[in-house]
Amino acid sequence: MKRLIECVPNFSEGRDPAKVQALVAAMSSVPGVYVLDHEMDADHHRSVITLAGEPEAVAEAALLGVGKAMELIDLTKHTGAHPRVGATDVVPFIPIDGVTIEDCVALARRVGEEIWNRYRIPVFFYEAAATRPDRVNLENVRRGQFEGLREEMKKNHDRLPDVGEPKVHPTAGVTVVGARKFLIAYNVNLNTPDVGIAQKIAKAIRFSSGGLRYVKSMGVELKARNLAQVSINLTDFEQTPMHRVYEIVKREAERYGAMPAGSEIVGLVPKKALEMAADFFLQLENFSPAQVFENRLADALGGAPPATAKDGKLAGLARPFLEAVATPAATPGGGSASAFTGALAASLGQMVTGLSRRKKSQAAHVEPLSRALDDLRKTADELAKAIDRDAESYDAVMAALKLPQGNEKATRERTEAVEKATKGAAEVPLQVAERTVALFERLGQLEGIVAASMRSDLQVAGLLAEAAARGALANVEINLDGLKDAAYVAATRAKTAALKERLGNAPRARSA
Repeated sequence: MKRLIECVPNFSEGRDPAKVQALVAAMSSVPGVYVLDHEMDADHHRSVITLAGEPEAVAEAALLGVGKAMELIDLTKHTGAHPRVGATDVVPFIPIDGVTIEDCVALARRVGEEIWNRYRIPVFFYEAAATRPDRVNLENVRRGQFEGLREEMKKNHDRLPDVGEPKVHPTAGVTVVGARKFLIAYNVNLNTPDVGIAQKIAKAIRFSSGGLRYVKSMGVELKARNLAQVSINLTDFEQTPMHRVYEIVKREAERYGAMPAGSEIVGLVPKKALEMAADFFLQLENFSPAQVFENRLADALGGAPPATAKDGKLAGLARPFLEAVATPAATPGGGSASAFTGALAASLGQMVTGLSRRKKSQAAHVEPLSRALDDLRKTADELAKAIDRDAESYDAVMAALKLPQGNEKATRERTEAVEKATKGAAEVPLQVAERTVALFERLGQLEGIVAASMRSDLQVAGLLAEAAARGALANVEINLDGLKDAAYVAATRAKTAALKERLGNAPRARSA
């Protein structure tokens, strides 16, 4: 029977995309582990990464993440709106399929012991894995944060860890490991910068203050957006659903002359939670999840996932990227789409050259076709990698823009970070443009040696390569517009002009 768990480690880093990517890379290196999502928040200075897979594989991935965080994150230099006690602050295990909460408790305990054995980071257990009633709630464990816990461990026996020595790791603090049901991290942003209002609302709705069952909440300040936020964890969304929480936050905000400016989900959310919200806000009569097309179709096909149920084989392969692009989020955007289009052009070129060199009519051209095939494989691989690199470079710009500003030092650091990140966001599409212009030229040179029956495919590959190059160049230009480094802008514009000239002068494959 398939055994599947989720793990959602929270790391105390939300401003450096390179560090977050290093964490993702460390954890995704374990075979059988899937990184489903990762999000970072500069105000909270925190990232949340969602893993899924077989229990033992996910456990090893989480351990590698803890080790990488210990290398990269120094809590003595860390500040942010979100409470934290560790570089890897919390590691919860959640049963999904073929696994019980008791299995996850046992796994959490083993992982906690291994964190201490490998990294000498003390561990506390919480939620279902807690060894003491006062440690079930995470906020109790995190009371005083890293700095307060560091002092209390020296004198208060009640604050000693479950595993490890009675002192925090000097830079990585402690890690809190647990087992729980699916949690939804749900935040409501208010149209006011008054964090006091957010704190009053948080107190009114959280269970520990007499509010809603299965709700944990706090009020935080989003300095970069000049807003206050009610940050919420829903520990059982079926008992206390998102829509009910939103309505009560809205009602409480109105008491103080404020209102929600929007809400957000951090990480992933069960489809059922959205179905419940749709049912409530649309006031649907006699609504049932069976009325959702994908649910009904999946049931009819024996539980097949929607992408394979509604699509043929090839459409099913393409669907995840198409849906990711269609999502109303900044990434993946035009830069990633250009890289993808270039990779598609190179892949189509591989098909053309691979088939052509098998034909007797092209026997005299086997060597150059083979060389071209190798070149096209390398180009397709480079451009495929650029799909994520482009999205990451834009995410870095967004993270820099969210850095706090106010005093002269903070403003200067933010400006420098934005300039650096924007240059990075220009460099990736410039590299894509260079690769795709060279690809466009290479495809044009193949016209005389590919099989006549393949020339229409070669023409399509050329058109795709040209579109990819022009799209990448457009992304370079829009990033240059925001830079203050005149010398860098001039040098880069000279490169783009040369690339445009090569596009205009390159031979084009003609249709057969």
